[in-house]
Amino acid sequence: MTTAELPVIAAVDGSWRSYEALEWAARDAVRRGLPLTIVHVRPLNRHTSQEEQRREAEELLAESVGRVAQVAPTLHTSTLAPMDFPAAALTALSEHASLLVLGSRGLGGFRSLLIGSNSLTTASMARCPVVVVRTGRADEEGTEAAEAAAAETFSDIVAGVAADESSEAVLDFAFEAATTRPGARLRIVHGWTMFSSMLSGGPVFDRDAAAGAAERTLAELTAGRPEKYPQVEVVQEPVHGSASHTLVTASATAALTVIGRRKGGEELGFGLSSVAQTTLTHALGPVAVVPC
Repeated sequence: MTTAELPVIAAVDGSWRSYEALEWAARDAVRRGLPLTIVHVRPLNRHTSQEEQRREAEELLAESVGRVAQVAPTLHTSTLAPMDFPAAALTALSEHASLLVLGSRGLGGFRSLLIGSNSLTTASMARCPVVVVRTGRADEEGTEAAEAAAAETFSDIVAGVAADESSEAVLDFAFEAATTRPGARLRIVHGWTMFSSMLSGGPVFDRDAAAGAAERTLAELTAGRPEKYPQVEVVQEPVHGSASHTLVTASATAALTVIGRRKGGEELGFGLSSVAQTTLTHALGPVAVVPC
C-alpha cells in the first residue's frame, strides 16, 4: 500500500474534543479520497476487566461510526481498539497512516491545559503528519458542533517555514492540503530577525537588506510550486519578529496551520522546536505537525 492509499486515522476517547477531531478527520478523508480508521486506545487499567474495557470500546467506536455516517455517509470506515499507552499506540499506528488526527485534549488531565500530554507526545513522535484539532473559539461541551461548523467556513491554509531544507515537507503538505479545498489561499509565513539574518550569513546591520533577503528566501523556497499548483493562490509573508506569534494569530481564521517537526531526537524530546511547540500549544484552530 502506497502512502497515497494509507488511511486517515482519527483517535477517539469519548471526549467532545475527540469527536470534534473525528468529524474533522472524516471531512478531510473525503477531500483526500482516503478511508478512515477510527481508533480507541484502551489504557492499561488494573481496576477494570479487559472484558468490560472491550465492551466500552465497542460502544464508543459504534457511536463514532454513527457520527461519521452523519458527516460523510459514503466514507469507508474501519475501527481498532488496541490496549496500550495512548501515545505509544498512536505513534506505532502512525507508520501505517497518511494522517493522524487528534483532539487537543482528552477526558483526563487538567482543564487549564491548552493541549494534553498524549496529543503533544504523539505530535512530537509520530511517523506521519499529525493534525491536532482545536477550534479555539469555545471550551464547553455542547458547543462543539456549532464551532466545528464555523471552522469549516475558513479556507486559508497557513504554513510556517524556516530558511532551510526542513521546509520542503511542510510546503508539500500545505500545497496538497490547499488543493483539496477549492478556493483556498495558501499563506506562507517566514519569521526573521536581525539575529537570524546574521546566523544565516545574511545582512547584520541593514534592516532593509535583511528584509529583502527574507523575501528572496521565501521566493527560493516556493520556486516551482506555483506552476505545479496553479489553482492555489499563494501569499508570501516574511515577518520581522516572532513567527510563532504570527502563526498563532493567523490560526484563528485558518482552516489549517502547518508547521514542521525535525526527525530525529524524538526519544530525547527534541522533536518540536520552540516555534512549533508554541504554535501547537496556543493555536486557535487545527494545526498539522509534519515530520521533516
